[in-house]
Amino acid sequence: MQSLTSFYRQYLRQVRRLPHHYLRIFFQIKASDDFRAIRRTPPHKPALRTSKIRRVSRDLRKIEQALGGRHDAFTHILNLAYGRKGKLKWELMEPFTAQPDSPPDPIIPAVPTSHPPVYSPELAALLTASASRISSKSLEPHQLEFPPILSPRANPNSEEAQLLGPLSKRLELNTRWRYFTREWKKVLPPLEVTLRKEDGSISTPADVSSSGSKNIGFQGQRILNSIENIVGPSTLPAPMPRRERPLSEDQLPSDRPTRHPSRWLRRRYQDLLGRIPVLLMIPSAHKLQKPVLHIKLSLNSLSLVGRSSAYRRPHLDPVNLAWLERADVLDQNKRKKVILRSPLYRLS
Repeated sequence: MQSLTSFYRQYLRQVRRLPHHYLRIFFQIKASDDFRAIRRTPPHKPALRTSKIRRVSRDLRKIEQALGGRHDAFTHILNLAYGRKGKLKWELMEPFTAQPDSPPDPIIPAVPTSHPPVYSPELAALLTASASRISSKSLEPHQLEFPPILSPRANPNSEEAQLLGPLSKRLELNTRWRYFTREWKKVLPPLEVTLRKEDGSISTPADVSSSGSKNIGFQGQRILNSIENIVGPSTLPAPMPRRERPLSEDQLPSDRPTRHPSRWLRRRYQDLLGRIPVLLMIPSAHKLQKPVLHIKLSLNSLSLVGRSSAYRRPHLDPVNLAWLERADVLDQNKRKKVILRSPLYRLS
């Protein structure tokens, strides 16, 4: 028991060295759950106890490697902490895969529980968007209604059903559920739902709860905002020249964006943003119509920054704007001189 206690203390010492408050809280809770599970293991199952200790040792080794600067190890602990893999991922996906209280008609009439899987609007949006898929292309909407692995004989009007007979109802039921389970496991869950108002502004957590959306993930806890604060904007405005600075420091602009000083850490979180889809809900103009759901990635994610070179350009400040306008005037004057010197212009 003493060795397990010292092992637990060693685990917590490494967790306290993690650079972000959320990471420290997550792995403290995870360590508490893991070591309680080790202590609750029955004495007559030493192999199970050894397996649990070995799994916790691997987690500790990953944390130590991440603190030592290993990219893959730090990516691993970020994926665990933000539900990109592991137990938290299945907990985040549970609201999307939950079946309604009033399911559709059963496929087998004699078996009341033989209803097909129901894709919620949020899950359908995640499955049909490439931004929320793990290394696979998105599905087409018609594939949710009729899975591609389902035999055409399931449709009684098809030619195969007319020649070979209808498909077994039990086989159809099992195929639909197998496809449903296989595909939702390839989805990356969002951390929260973002509601866009009619004026284009982003809503508050209270507005999302009043819109009737599902209470998913870390709704209202602004976990995604904390990641974006660490990453910061891709480019920062150039510092003000010394001659243009005011005499008093109180007159300096205070709206300069901030980000974490470590570029290595910013890149790790920027890569993480490329694996966190943002579920955007746009209310319909008519109250009777359902809201439109879109899946997008954060503009600060590494995938979008690397893909769009225009986004990486610095913001246009008044000084650069004046230089650009001056360049346009000089360019127009140069073109006029070329036209005046042209022989064709003289002949005309």
